[in-house]
Amino acid sequence: MALTWIVAASVAGGTLSAGAAAFALLLRASWVPMLVSFAIGALLGAAFLEVIPQAFALGDPHQAAAAILGGIFGFFVLEKLLLWRHCHTENCEVHDPHNAAHDHGRSGALIVVGDTVHNFVDGVLIAAAFLQSTELGVITAVAIVAHEIPQEVGDFLILIHSGYSRRQALALNLVSSTATLGGGILGYFALQLLQRWEPVLLGIVAASMIYVAVADLIPGLHRRPELRDTVGQAALIAAGIGTIVLVRMLLGASH
Repeated sequence: MALTWIVAASVAGGTLSAGAAAFALLLRASWVPMLVSFAIGALLGAAFLEVIPQAFALGDPHQAAAAILGGIFGFFVLEKLLLWRHCHTENCEVHDPHNAAHDHGRSGALIVVGDTVHNFVDGVLIAAAFLQSTELGVITAVAIVAHEIPQEVGDFLILIHSGYSRRQALALNLVSSTATLGGGILGYFALQLLQRWEPVLLGIVAASMIYVAVADLIPGLHRRPELRDTVGQAALIAAGIGTIVLVRMLLGASH
């Protein structure tokens, strides 16, 4: 019975998260560069207000911190490999400052890796909760979906900003969401082993969010240094962070 609940909740959670990204299909293309600022705020807010505290609470904070540091370094190396794949000279399109409308898929690829790991961990957490009780499992699944919605919209916007078409971005988001089901099923059968690695997995998730926001997205905002643009960017970053804060407050009040 617990496995049935885990599968149902994982599928529902992945579907609703992907549905949040599908909602972003309704956005006008001209809004995407502006809403990247919102995505930055949502990523940083989720990383520092939700994922990192949870990683520290689940195990040794030093282990989680080492995973964050190692994750940032790993994503740096991965991005370098993606750059190398595009070209081997300074005259290629990647190094051309006049061809900077998007980053040729780099930040999109990194965010998909991080989001897949995140969804997998969510599935493990859902499994752990349902193994305790059905009520706790349902509450946990609802909480996870509520936290995922603003982040999934942000991830979709990052994929668009990174040069993917809307169909490609939605397809990648759907594929990534299936990791929730994989985490739930694997968590049911191997929860004791996976629980030992939850702080490390969450550290990698936080590293992907921080790295994409700080290394890939924020530098792009500096190409528009005018005061009006800067104020708008800062306001949208604050709105992204505020969305995560609001969701956490609403979930806290519901408990």
